[in-house]
Amino acid sequence: MTKPDPKVVQLIEENAQCLRANEPKDYDSILSAIGDGQIVLIGEASHGTHDFYSHRAEITKRLIQEKGFTIIACEADWPPAYRVNQWIKSTSTSTIKDAEDSLRDFTRFPPWLWRNKVIVDFLTWLRQYNENINDRKAKVGFFGLDLYSLQSSREEVLKYLGNHAPDLLRLARKNYRCFDRYTDEHEYGVCARANITTSCRKEAIKVLTKMLERHAEIVANEKSTETELEESFYAMENAKIVREAEKYYRHMLDGGQIAWNIRDTHMYDCLKDLLEHHGPGTKAIIWAHNSHIGDARETERSRSGKLNIGQLVRERFGIEKTYNIAFTTYTGTVTASDNWDIDPDFKRVRLALNESFEFLFHQALVKSPSLSQHGQYFLLFRSNNPSIEISKELCQELRKQRLERAIGVIYRPRTERQSHYLDASISAQFDCVIHIEITRALRPLEIHPTWAEAEKDHIPDTFPMNV
Repeated sequence: MTKPDPKVVQLIEENAQCLRANEPKDYDSILSAIGDGQIVLIGEASHGTHDFYSHRAEITKRLIQEKGFTIIACEADWPPAYRVNQWIKSTSTSTIKDAEDSLRDFTRFPPWLWRNKVIVDFLTWLRQYNENINDRKAKVGFFGLDLYSLQSSREEVLKYLGNHAPDLLRLARKNYRCFDRYTDEHEYGVCARANITTSCRKEAIKVLTKMLERHAEIVANEKSTETELEESFYAMENAKIVREAEKYYRHMLDGGQIAWNIRDTHMYDCLKDLLEHHGPGTKAIIWAHNSHIGDARETERSRSGKLNIGQLVRERFGIEKTYNIAFTTYTGTVTASDNWDIDPDFKRVRLALNESFEFLFHQALVKSPSLSQHGQYFLLFRSNNPSIEISKELCQELRKQRLERAIGVIYRPRTERQSHYLDASISAQFDCVIHIEITRALRPLEIHPTWAEAEKDHIPDTFPMNV
């Protein structure tokens, strides 16, 4: 076992700030460090951890109430997220019964990312918050930034044109018919990339061009209502998704870099569109995995040419207008699958590797009675508020590259080093890190029998844990 680095452990102990259960005031230093930032990115070290979701929701509530943030933009598909947006703003023309019903369209793998109890409770809070706001523009919105929804997005474009622009509907149907010969997006990507058939690139661009022209006309028309502007914007973004998803699936076999960059660039562009659509001064909160919201330039991914939305936001808005918050854990449980597109399981998270940041954070916690009492704390690496003191020595030490764990929707403990760790400079990658020693698996709304059985058999870890 690697021996502790006493200097670094001591620095972490000296600068760590405890987080107690059900004490929102403990986030005060984080809120102060965010300052007047316009974009706050809040991550997660896995896509299936209750504690990450819960803390993220509570921080978001305070950003909304105290700092006027009105956009929540997520690593989620645009169409199903927009159904949620309609419900929390009470603008839906259809009957959506409650928060769980608003999440109905999140059916694509992995559904538990959004169909879980933490999200239901948070959306219920959002709906109640918005009901007390009379100004429609001041209501908080919920949006998806992702591009996987090729099929559902093109259906939404056609639906919009059928209701509002029958003259363009024929052209859109003709061009989008190009995708009909494929069972799904993946089949399209394989066939187009292998030149088995011609791509639908030109057809997607033709429709997008017309949608952009139509939206520009609606924006320029002083008689356009807010409803017309909103519906046009929603449809235009769907047309953009069809274009970008076509490109993404066509390049998904080329290797990780190209497809990854297409996706994260689209997420940034969608965020930019949301901010422009909602007007000057709009503030946005981004919910996505740590691997998306941290600055990619401070990880090994930069060497392979990968960028991410966290990097793009810092570069194009200026770091002083942004703030990103990451999560880490030492051990616990997680909801994840063994492979893509299969049912989730209740999995134990292995103890963090000795060469990792998570292990350092663990060492500091078990050596400090005050930290181990609560099992969670945070470290600040940067502040937009000059009154917040930041330890330069701590930042310098944690800028040295170490391993950092990242669990997605798939978790493979047997190959954890190869599958779930990357080299990173954590204090440069993130502005704040919240460490939770023992985390709990996210509980899906739909419980699979294997998940329930594993949860039943699990024996929780307890403090103190051996170093």
